[in-house]
Amino acid sequence: MLTRDRWIERASGLRHPAGVFLGGEFVQAEQSLPVFSPRANGLVAEVGAAGASQVDRAVLAARAAFGRWSRSGPRVRAAYLFRLAELIERDAESLALLISVEMGKPIREALDIEIPAVARTFRWYAELAGKEPGEVADTDPSALALVTRRPAGVVAAVTPWNFPLTMAAWKLAPALAAGNTVLLKPAEQSPLSALHLASLIAEAGFPDGVVSILNGPGPVTGAALGRHPGVDVLTFTGSTAVGREFLRYAADSNLKRVWLELGGKSPNLIFADAPDLAAAADTAAWAIFFNAGQMCTAGSRLLLHRPIAEEVLARLAERAADYRPGDPLDPTTRMGPLVSAKQRDAVRAHVDQAVGEGAELALGGTPDGLYFPPTVLTGVRPDQPVVREEVFGPVLSVLTFDTEEQAVELANDTGYGLAAAVWTADLGVAHRVSRRLRAGTVWVNCYEEGDESVPFGGIGLSGHGRDKSHHALDKFTDLTTTWIALP
Repeated sequence: MLTRDRWIERASGLRHPAGVFLGGEFVQAEQSLPVFSPRANGLVAEVGAAGASQVDRAVLAARAAFGRWSRSGPRVRAAYLFRLAELIERDAESLALLISVEMGKPIREALDIEIPAVARTFRWYAELAGKEPGEVADTDPSALALVTRRPAGVVAAVTPWNFPLTMAAWKLAPALAAGNTVLLKPAEQSPLSALHLASLIAEAGFPDGVVSILNGPGPVTGAALGRHPGVDVLTFTGSTAVGREFLRYAADSNLKRVWLELGGKSPNLIFADAPDLAAAADTAAWAIFFNAGQMCTAGSRLLLHRPIAEEVLARLAERAADYRPGDPLDPTTRMGPLVSAKQRDAVRAHVDQAVGEGAELALGGTPDGLYFPPTVLTGVRPDQPVVREEVFGPVLSVLTFDTEEQAVELANDTGYGLAAAVWTADLGVAHRVSRRLRAGTVWVNCYEEGDESVPFGGIGLSGHGRDKSHHALDKFTDLTTTWIALP
């Protein structure tokens, strides 16, 4: 791992491709997009941004490439994905640095967590390509019924800034492995890493038009993709509010399928018989302070069994000191800044409102620039906005419960349904509670565990559809039934 001074030196010499990556090459953009780094809260670059006419050109290029790519065969497509994974690993330091600069992720976490996950995702779907079998239905003997999967066509993928390349890989890899062509629109806050990824896609030799990467503002570039009649499927990870807009765009255009992975308000339930209370408290701190709380799965609601509440809170306060905000280019930093002044103001408004409504500020609450400290609120009520709405910052709301029934009721008292966790040594409690929790993922005696083989996604306001695992292919394929009458 390089030193802080060396990372700063490398950041001062940042370079990025010009224009937008359209149809297999970088072309001059119609507009420009300023890039601000939260590290110093200043402008670090300007990149190209695609307008509506370039989105149209990209869709046409994707449509033209679709036939050749979908017929190329899974082994051919897998070879491209394997090559891209190798290039990502080769350029790991450069990609991690770009992520750290553009959105403030600590450099160690970008390098040790995000980039390996990106490479693993492309490699996993390369290995899966061609291994999803079709079906032979059990029909009347006078007919043969075959059910086959076919690629859906042109896919638009709109991704967030909190895990810019991980989310891109979760969309690109399964869609490409299944034989689709893809238009990727990264978040406007994190275009630098996407541009580098585009250069690696070109170096890997992907055929022209198979992948286009179109940076640009959501109301322009994202809306153009959402409304475009030439897009067959749109997959989006981001806020619930923007997800609703994409559903409207689909309704107003060609009724394209829209798959949404949205926000969360994940409950973390710790029972008095948790097998290791210290580990539970340490993990609860990580679950909310990792990535400065800017995670859809952040464990932002901590539900504590009353007998152990004080003990867990004391341990949590000790662990919060490990997440003191610092320079993201310092390898010792575990929590960097929030992504923008807008995000900082929104997080602070939630905290101030909660305190004004009677909550107790047990820890933190006052930012230093864009650096927001670990914040813990106690004495909150289940009906308060800070408990019900996604804050997307390092803010933990703590509630207590006395019975298993009350714990489940509190946990499910939300419109979101993305993730949850249960800490208990009682196998019966673990089974009963995990089955009753309304969430796409439930962790037992751990948090945020998993790999490429298991699906990820939610229900309710957290969206629908699944990323990761073979289930992700459902979003990007159509089922065709072929009914053959036998003589």
